[in-house]
Amino acid sequence: MVFSSQFFLFVFLPVALLLAAATRRGPRGLANGLLAALSYVFYGWSNPPFVLLMMFSTLVDFGCGHWLDRTRDPRQRRAAVTLSVVTNLSLLGFFKYFNFGVDTYNGLLGAAGLDALALQDVLRVTLPLGISFYTFQSMSYTIDIYRGDARPTRSFVDFACYVSLFSQLVAGPILRFTEVADQLHARTQTTEKFARGVAMLSLGLAKKVLLANPCGLIADTSFAADAPHAVDAWLGLLAYSFQIYFDFSGYTDMAIGLGLLLGFTFPKNFDAPYRSASITEFWRRWHISLSGWLRDYLYLPLGGNRHGPRRTYVNLMLVMLLGGLWHGAAATFLIWGALHGVALAAERAFGRRPIYAGLPRPLRIALTFALVSVAWVFFRAPDLSAALAYLARMAGIGEAGPAAVLAGGVIQQPYHLAVLIVAAGVTWGGRTSWEWTRTLSPARAAVCMAAFTAACAVLFTQSFNPFIYFIF
Repeated sequence: MVFSSQFFLFVFLPVALLLAAATRRGPRGLANGLLAALSYVFYGWSNPPFVLLMMFSTLVDFGCGHWLDRTRDPRQRRAAVTLSVVTNLSLLGFFKYFNFGVDTYNGLLGAAGLDALALQDVLRVTLPLGISFYTFQSMSYTIDIYRGDARPTRSFVDFACYVSLFSQLVAGPILRFTEVADQLHARTQTTEKFARGVAMLSLGLAKKVLLANPCGLIADTSFAADAPHAVDAWLGLLAYSFQIYFDFSGYTDMAIGLGLLLGFTFPKNFDAPYRSASITEFWRRWHISLSGWLRDYLYLPLGGNRHGPRRTYVNLMLVMLLGGLWHGAAATFLIWGALHGVALAAERAFGRRPIYAGLPRPLRIALTFALVSVAWVFFRAPDLSAALAYLARMAGIGEAGPAAVLAGGVIQQPYHLAVLIVAAGVTWGGRTSWEWTRTLSPARAAVCMAAFTAACAVLFTQSFNPFIYFIF
């Protein structure tokens, strides 16, 4: 089930809100239990067996948290947190990288002329939606208890609600237990909070349907073309840069809005990242919950910047390489992570400033956006050879393919160019949804309702539009 679907918006969500309102004044365990049950229905709607995986991860981490609460023996505490980490990473590793391992094994055998030893009839594993997010979220609970940064809950229902809450289950933000522990115990609903929730939900849906989806059509046409013209290759990359931003930030806006409708307040996850003047600043603004997770649970345990410049650069590279691998088991994602790692290390060497730090800020923003966008080629391309071929066409190297003219005619339609212009205006000229909805006037409420109505009208003409980060 996806947020941008008629069934979710006009059936599941109204039912969920009515049931949540009916239990709001009752026992907190009943309200959280209901939300957990609704979340399991939401998650298992298209593939019910995946619910068992989330239940298993939830049970393991709740049990490890209880174990940590009952013992002060250092060895037992290390065993408890190790069990949690190994279990979650094993789940993530198997479902995310099993197919990649089989394909790599078969490829190596083929290169060595040993095709007879290849695994031809091995099972193929389907990636459960959101497993990259809820395993990180669940695992952080036991790590924080082990470090003394969080207090364990004695209510399994509360913990299950925290892990499975449908408003941010599939693609984040990645929550820490400390951020919602008090809200699980006692939360309030106000007219202002509910109104802001509706506004965030409306703007997020509009970002997804009115901007991300048409930008995705432009990007798909360009990346699928047989050697497009250089201008069309650049337009396709620009469209993809907008698509992934509005798609993911749109999901986040909807997740935060749904949380507000249910009485929860979630942290900001995007802060106008394309207005960054350096790669370091970009990672402070893009997918903030993942950046913070990698910093607190990977970069700092590796030593952070506490062991000299050389170790700092190595740690930055390792974190970004693993961040790339987290997104997908492919050489393209590793290269994407490596490019950002090199950029972060270089900026750290220059005093956390880019080599173009002397330029006016608008030019620094433009250069940072260009660097981020070029790296997106590896994120978007199906494989390494396709990524390199696309970069070659952006540089004007080689001849355009026979279908390049047709692709250009699709990409440069007035409607598509207008979408890119509007997307650029919103990206660099508008305020973020987070800031804009802090104060809602009647005029702003009207804008939100108009955006929601327009998005729903377009939504009824589409059959399937999953969010990009569902595949991660």
